[in-house]
Amino acid sequence: MRILITGGVGFIGCNLASACIRAGHAVTLFDNLSRRGSAANLTWLRGLYGSDGFVFVQGDVRDSKAVQAAALGQEAIYHLAAQTAVTTSVADPRLDFEINALGTLNVLEAARRAGSDPILIYSSTNKVYGRMDDVPAVETATRYILPDYPDGVSEAQPLDFHSPYGCSKGAADQYVRDYARIYGIRSVVFRQSCIYGRRQMGVEDQGWVAWFAIAAVTGKPFSIYGNGKQVRDLLYVDDLVRAFQAATANIGVTAGQVYNLGGGPANSLSVWAEFGPLLAESLGLAVTPAQFGEWRPGDQPVFVADVSKAKRDFGWSPTTRVREGIAHLVEWVKENRELLA
Repeated sequence: MRILITGGVGFIGCNLASACIRAGHAVTLFDNLSRRGSAANLTWLRGLYGSDGFVFVQGDVRDSKAVQAAALGQEAIYHLAAQTAVTTSVADPRLDFEINALGTLNVLEAARRAGSDPILIYSSTNKVYGRMDDVPAVETATRYILPDYPDGVSEAQPLDFHSPYGCSKGAADQYVRDYARIYGIRSVVFRQSCIYGRRQMGVEDQGWVAWFAIAAVTGKPFSIYGNGKQVRDLLYVDDLVRAFQAATANIGVTAGQVYNLGGGPANSLSVWAEFGPLLAESLGLAVTPAQFGEWRPGDQPVFVADVSKAKRDFGWSPTTRVREGIAHLVEWVKENRELLA
């Protein structure tokens, strides 16, 4: 299969690319190399597969002509390119809109004109559900819980975009859905929870699981925003890659659908009260944040995905438990300390 991955040398992109190349697909990676670590990920892929193992195109999803050229003849497009930080969206909402909303429209139009009826899977976010203020959250000693949602939040949860980031990703999410209805694009939306794993070069504004691990290993100070009891379900990147593959293989069922993808209740942790001890266990040393700051705009007290629709439609469920996944991540951070310093 001919596959285009936008954001192809980002954290998720390079892991997905590696799996697709190993499976024998002809892979094109489209990336503007603006994200921290993207150039290093490109070097890593070239080291594994050589300069002939895939095609790399340095381009920006805001450039419709470049996207169109890259999409021609592709059989699948995995759209991962994005502005991913809420803080950046608040500081520069126009940039956020142009990358996430306009960039996605460019990808959709490129798919529509590709001449090959490509499958298109869009990497959306749980932030499209907003703070979920209408859902009562109860504070316990180590976490917030949603008593009315023991299995997590389903795709039936009303959308309530919050923050410019939520708005731009949410607008793109809805465009992808509607292009399936109006133009017959075989598109799928993944509303992703907290993805983590090897080659995640997290920073304070985005990728908190990796950022805490990197900061702890390299001795950098880090802060917790909120009280540390906010709950997220963690999904290891290898499991997300399997979801892309399975949804593609079952496109007759998945086309036009939306799926919440996360670790589910079994892989949920509060961001510090519960994650902190697991991180300390993996590192073998005590870890203490520098300070606790104010809550960030649109931050949900709890988000845990109900992943039963994905299991029902394409046989997918997470397999990597959080203790195992965090240990893998910490091992990678230790091995790549110089890259992350």
